[in-house]
Amino acid sequence: MSKTIVDKAEYELKEEFKRIDEIAEFNQKKVLDAFYKNKIGEEHFYTVTGYGHDDLGREALDKVFQDTFRAESAIVRPHFVSGTHTLSCVLFGILHNKDHLLSIAGAPYDTLEEIIGKRKNDEYFETSLMGNGVEYDEVPLKNDFEIDFEKIPSYIKKNTKIVLIQKSRGYSLRKSLSLEDIEKTVKIVKGINPEIICFVDNCYGEFTDTKEPLEVGADIIAGSLIKNPGGGIVEAGGYIAGKKRLVELCARRLTSPGIGKEGGAMFNTTRTILQGLFMAPSIVAGALKGAILSAKVFENVGFVTHPKSNEKRVDLIQTIKFNSEIEQEKFCRALQKYSPVESYLTPVPDIVPGYDTKLIMAGGSFIEGSTIELSADGPIRPPYAVYMQGGLSYYHVKIALIGILDELLK
Repeated sequence: MSKTIVDKAEYELKEEFKRIDEIAEFNQKKVLDAFYKNKIGEEHFYTVTGYGHDDLGREALDKVFQDTFRAESAIVRPHFVSGTHTLSCVLFGILHNKDHLLSIAGAPYDTLEEIIGKRKNDEYFETSLMGNGVEYDEVPLKNDFEIDFEKIPSYIKKNTKIVLIQKSRGYSLRKSLSLEDIEKTVKIVKGINPEIICFVDNCYGEFTDTKEPLEVGADIIAGSLIKNPGGGIVEAGGYIAGKKRLVELCARRLTSPGIGKEGGAMFNTTRTILQGLFMAPSIVAGALKGAILSAKVFENVGFVTHPKSNEKRVDLIQTIKFNSEIEQEKFCRALQKYSPVESYLTPVPDIVPGYDTKLIMAGGSFIEGSTIELSADGPIRPPYAVYMQGGLSYYHVKIALIGILDELLK
């Protein structure tokens, strides 16, 4: 029965899948052009040690990302611990005492709360932005779902320095932001003060469209290499791309003043990162198809999904809403059974660093925490939603969906 449901949903999505393939082909050409332009050769796969001086591969890698994302500059390093660390380097690299940070899509992702300083009872509050004198505000969402464009001007101050635009929804049911949303936001902000820096958290969003946020007016973007741009094979790291001066400020936060982008041994990761970027458009396309199929399947059996299967995709995340913690856990445990790694384990809710509520996380991945690989997770709190993402193989997602339905429909 479950296979019939999934096959039917797949058949109904043929036209949508064709559109995704067209986007993937466009982005593959864009990546290839960046490789051609920078004359990538075997010499760029070699690495240096110690300080990492005169690393031709590292310099070429930065330029390939720079050209792919249509930036003035980029820094791509395995030294970024996570997407959160990468975002932190942007915020701490640019913001100073008495500057104002404004989040325009409501509350940002949970792991940014300690960075910003929203948890004032944290014993390490003094290490946060607010603990160092940065002011912070967020524009409430309209109907708890989308950006309230009309309210943005009233939240901008004379000392507003960065407007944070989080493209993906995080652990919420709000709408993920399209390029049109980002472009409209940038125009509103720049119309008030052209000097305000528009910073896009691009995690989960790379290669889901034929343009990236810098192409619609953003000043700087950042993301994780164990998400979309790593193609499922990069073991760690992140990237920052945008205006040259801003990227240099962030690089000096990652390393130190005087070093910036010019140092840091790559530990033999340059070839893997380049190869991951080359693979990324097709890997992202397969994951997008898996997300859309998931939405269609669960809609057809009566669940509430965000986004719907017929909505335009701007990131990889598919939300499925359940009625209780029990159903939420049941879904995650079923998905775990169909993971290529650690399928024999049983996910249980637990506290995870950076979050203030228990999470349940499912998905045996080849790289720890890699959300370009098929996984699902969610906080144990209403609305008891599971956030499903990734899939190195579309067919793996399809097989897992059949198995999950078997478990849920028992």
